[in-house]
Amino acid sequence: MTSTQTILANKIESLSVFALGALAITLLAAGCGHLPGKPDPALRPIAPNEITDFNVLFERNCAGCHGRDGTLGPAPPLNDRLFLAIVPDAELHRIVSEGRHGTSMPAFVQHRGGPLTEQQVGILAAGLKPKWQGQQLPSNDLPTYAVSAGDPQNGEQVFAQACAVCHGEHGRGGDAGTINDVAFLSLISDQALRRLVITGRPDLGMPDHAGSEGRIAGFQPLSSEQINDVVALLASWRTANSVSPAQ
Repeated sequence: MTSTQTILANKIESLSVFALGALAITLLAAGCGHLPGKPDPALRPIAPNEITDFNVLFERNCAGCHGRDGTLGPAPPLNDRLFLAIVPDAELHRIVSEGRHGTSMPAFVQHRGGPLTEQQVGILAAGLKPKWQGQQLPSNDLPTYAVSAGDPQNGEQVFAQACAVCHGEHGRGGDAGTINDVAFLSLISDQALRRLVITGRPDLGMPDHAGSEGRIAGFQPLSSEQINDVVALLASWRTANSVSPAQ
């Protein structure tokens, strides 16, 4: 081999090595995001305090008591158009944040010992109505949400008309069970009682304030004042046993 051929061969060899090196670098750069064993960022677990999806938050924090679809849980249903029509947005936020003292409903916001950030509390509270309220009910036909003082004596007549068929005379007995029960009444607030009288428990067959099914003939929808009166009656059964109500 002449000197010229040797020089040419060396140049070709150098160029080949350079080309192979460049190709290797290119391939490594193109594949560095997919190296074996490297986690996919899309599959990275989300920290609990970073979750901002309403459905995920509800499933993890609410479904155990209120049911996976907001019904048929041990706690009152949240998937209830009538309830969502009367409850103020600020009250929903307060309850999620602070809970209900004296009941099994805990505070969920972190500064009160709960697991959720202020943002997550807001997402839960603000997401209930868009998810389940549906078409807005006419508010002028509905009782107000907030409980007010009532007359327990008038409440006896209201109870006889609206409640006794299922809960028995004076709230003791009946197919739906006793509600003149210190254990039950000590775990529920007057506000929660009013809510249940207004909305019923449609998931369990309890009629709302206007429902006539299972009630006396000629039953008329309960007014806001009548609801206050029957709540006052139930509260009197609680205080007769010297038990402080839930808040």
